[in-house]
Amino acid sequence: MAGKVAERRKALRDNLTAIAERTIAAKGLSALRARDLATEAGCAVGAIYNVFGDLTDLVLAVNARTFHRLGADVAEALAAAPQDPVAQLVVMAQAYHRFAADNHHSWRALFDVERAPGEAAPDWYLQEMGQLFTYISDPLAVIFPNRDPHEHALLTRALFSSVHGIVLLGLDQASAGVPSADIDRMIALVLRQITAAAPLS
Repeated sequence: MAGKVAERRKALRDNLTAIAERTIAAKGLSALRARDLATEAGCAVGAIYNVFGDLTDLVLAVNARTFHRLGADVAEALAAAPQDPVAQLVVMAQAYHRFAADNHHSWRALFDVERAPGEAAPDWYLQEMGQLFTYISDPLAVIFPNRDPHEHALLTRALFSSVHGIVLLGLDQASAGVPSADIDRMIALVLRQITAAAPLS
């Protein structure tokens, strides 16, 4: 009996996650409502909170899938990239841009989900972000082989933040001088300018 209950809970959890994933992808995070989820899933509103602590936990489950897809897209782009580490950084960053453009609402939900002040990000989130940072860190280690480890980690995060900011402002068409048609070019210019400071071999 206990096994069947666990199976039903897992089935409901998977179904709610899939419904929430479709809703966020189509309409954005703000469109996610417990009553609408329950209606589509054919369950009571209270049943949602039997398998998720709250809607934030449900969004995090969706975001785990989104991070996995993002990582797969970046890895696929890098697999076909030249061996040149600067070119790899550009390819990775432009793949990040394409994913964000093609999955805008889902991508925004990765960063817009609310957490209580001071609450640490879940382990899976840190692991997925760590994988994205690895895609940046490895080429940087080739470009700057003698960089202090702490500075190397800071530079890795600085490059991610720079690319993320360009993509965010460009796709949101914010008044910050980032035309959406020039996002890829701006990314390449920034990365090549920063890495131009690499020591001569």
